[in-house]
Formats: sequence, structure tokens, C-alpha cells
Amino acid sequence: MRFERYGGPEVLKVVDVPRPATPSDRVLVEVVTAAMNPGEIGIREGAFASMWPAAFPEGQGNDYSGVVAEVGHDVVGFQVGQPVLGFAPRAAQADFVVADPAALAAKPAGLGWDEAATIAGVGATAWAGIEAVAPREGETVVVSAAAGGVGIITAQLAVLRGARVIGTAGERNFDYLASLGVTPVRYGPGLLERLQEAAPGGVDAYLDTFGAGNVDVAIALGVHPYRINTIADGNGIRRYGVHSAAQEQADTPEVWQELARLVAAGRIVIPIARAYPLDQVEDAYRDLATRHVRGKRVLHVMPPERRAALPAT
Repeated sequence: MRFERYGGPEVLKVVDVPRPATPSDRVLVEVVTAAMNPGEIGIREGAFASMWPAAFPEGQGNDYSGVVAEVGHDVVGFQVGQPVLGFAPRAAQADFVVADPAALAAKPAGLGWDEAATIAGVGATAWAGIEAVAPREGETVVVSAAAGGVGIITAQLAVLRGARVIGTAGERNFDYLASLGVTPVRYGPGLLERLQEAAPGGVDAYLDTFGAGNVDVAIALGVHPYRINTIADGNGIRRYGVHSAAQEQADTPEVWQELARLVAAGRIVIPIARAYPLDQVEDAYRDLATRHVRGKRVLHVMPPERRAALPAT
């Protein structure tokens, strides 16, 4: 997947390139599934060009799952045919990824390919937010956009820590959040008052995964800035000094493996809203841009017939 200029989904092109060679200190991974993330839209549109400029032709995608195809002579700990998950900035949406072994983790048995592809991105982002605000047993924690890709994992991690979790969401996701042990509250105008009603004893920590004034709401609720984390409100970070922990703060295979273990064991659920074939990438990103869906969207990179032939894991 490449794009040669900034723009909408129409600039994305699936192009043929040579299969990459495998350096002695790298692992070649055949990609099964690549995750999709809202930040990729901003990069492709040029919104982050001052911070993360594109080097055209630019690749796309970061987190993925796949199978080890080749192992460099100097690499230990991986073998051909091994299922893995990893993080490859702007390179994951491709048939093959040349991976740094330090950016790979083993995929455990019982973890689906689609779910595994999301671990190193939204999974790590959720983990970092939880670590930043450190919810404790018995505390009340609010998670904004709790049915979204990051929010739904964040909420479940907070539940696992014994917190009472309130998740903001649209009403169509209320029953699902309740099934995960999350108290749903409708987002939108009047959110502050609804949260005050839902948490009459106050809110201890607030995890914002959406922006749209959630940091202001957290401050109005009396949450200390040290117990607030946002991944979507730069103004809130500058104004109040709240945390901004995200994927970079949990960018380790050890974290990914722990998250993968929790998902494989059924202690965390990662709902896959929809999986698109690679040749429908334009439609996939138009869908992603709506940001109104439960869980994650992913791209099936490996052809169906090849995917079907993979050993069950």
C-alpha cells in the first residue's frame, strides 16, 4: 500500500514491489492482517506533515499479525513458520514486512489473526493510558469513547484492576459495554451533568480517547490533572498539564505479549467491526473516518486461499 501525495483515500494505491531481502539482523514476516488506525488518516492527509513528514512514495499501516517467512543469520528467538504480531511504522500494509526482532512478539495460541494485529497499536495505547493514571480497586474511572478501538480495551483493563468504570458511548453500544462490566453514559451535550449523576461520589481518574472537550469535563468533575490521560486533546495537555501517554509509552514486546495473553484467555475482548480485503482499502478508510463503530476495522492482506491454508493456532 502506497501513496505518492497527500490527500483522501483516493491517493492510496496497491502496487507491486519486489519481495524484500532479509538483512542478517532482521526477520521477514508475511503479513496476514494489518490494523487500521485513525491517525493514519491524518498522516495521509498531511495533517501531521510538520511532525511526521511523508517520504513519497509513502507506505501505510503500523500494527499487524503474520507468519515468520525468513530469519536473518544473527537473529535468535524466532523461527520460520512462527505466528507473530508486531509494529512496523508506515510499512505494515504490505505482503511482507522486514521486522526488527525488538518490534516482534510471539502470537499465542487462541488469539485470532485479526485481534492480534491490533495489539501493538490500540492495545499498547490503552495499556499506556492505564499505566499513566493507575486506577485502583474501588475507584471510579471514566473512559471516553469506550466502545471505540482504544476505549474498549482501556475500559476492560480498568475493570481488571477492580475499578468501577463509566464509559461514554452512543446508546446503541450500551448493552455491549454493560456486558463487559462497564456502566454506559451517553456522550454529547450535557455529558458533565450525566457523569455527575452516574458518579455522585466523584470521579478518581479520566481516560480520554476521543477529545471533543473530554479533558475540560474531567477538570470540571474535579479530577486531578495527574489522574487524566488524553490521546486526542493537545490543547488540554497544554492547558492543564494532563498525561498524554500513548503507544510510544508501551512500545515493547513484553507489554504486547501480556495483552495478547489476556485476549487469548478471554479476559479482554477486542471486537472486530469489519475486515476488508486489501483492494477495498479506499472504502475501508472512508468507513474508518466516520469513527462510529464498535471496536476495530482491519485489512486482510494475505489472500483468502493462502490464509485458509495456515495452521490453526
